[in-house]
Amino acid sequence: MPQTVSISFFRFDGFLDRYWAMTMMAWARRPLSRVPGIGFWKLCGSGKGEGFNPTIWPETFAILATWPDAETAQAQTSGAAIFTKYRTKAAESWTVFLTPTTTRGNWSGQEPFEAQPEVEGPLAALTRATIKPGILSRFWGQVPGISAVIGADANVAFKIGIGEVPMLQQVTFSVWPSKAAMDGFARTGAHAKAIRAVRDEGWFKEELYARFVVQSDSGTWGGTSPLTRLETA
Repeated sequence: MPQTVSISFFRFDGFLDRYWAMTMMAWARRPLSRVPGIGFWKLCGSGKGEGFNPTIWPETFAILATWPDAETAQAQTSGAAIFTKYRTKAAESWTVFLTPTTTRGNWSGQEPFEAQPEVEGPLAALTRATIKPGILSRFWGQVPGISAVIGADANVAFKIGIGEVPMLQQVTFSVWPSKAAMDGFARTGAHAKAIRAVRDEGWFKEELYARFVVQSDSGTWGGTSPLTRLETA
């Protein structure tokens, strides 16, 4: 059975619920590690605005996890106690299920994703990097241009920036209708310029890039499933 990756996003309203979510960045680790079938997993917070921002903003949190198959992923993200607790506290939540098709690099010294043959259909892209402290100002100077371009791209159905450690360990995640649409963005403009700088100047201590086929989702984000936007892209 092919590996399934889930990414669950949770939006919290009000001080008490946001404070709870902040504390769970530490306290959720043990219960997550004990969920039957879970493999690699990460807890992430987000930044202000659209998420990819050096200013911590305790509204959106995410849980990424790998599972041996789609059935286990769907059963545990909907039924395991720790995921249920997050959904109960959150004002809104959305989980997307993915099949890895391309993976390069490491995340915390591991290769978490098991690539499968790529098929036609909607795709998702994930990048994760540990940024060298000496280039933080240059890195964050590039981010507004990239965010503006991707935000204006009519093809992108969903995008968010999250992270494990503020400013230093960052994750970007986006959903696209096709490989052509994704590649068209990646090879032009501010994003292409930033990628060249990463390669030429060695911005990252560790990095990972992964591409996925979108399987399905559950829940809503902004009142609807982001995958419905793929139908009109």
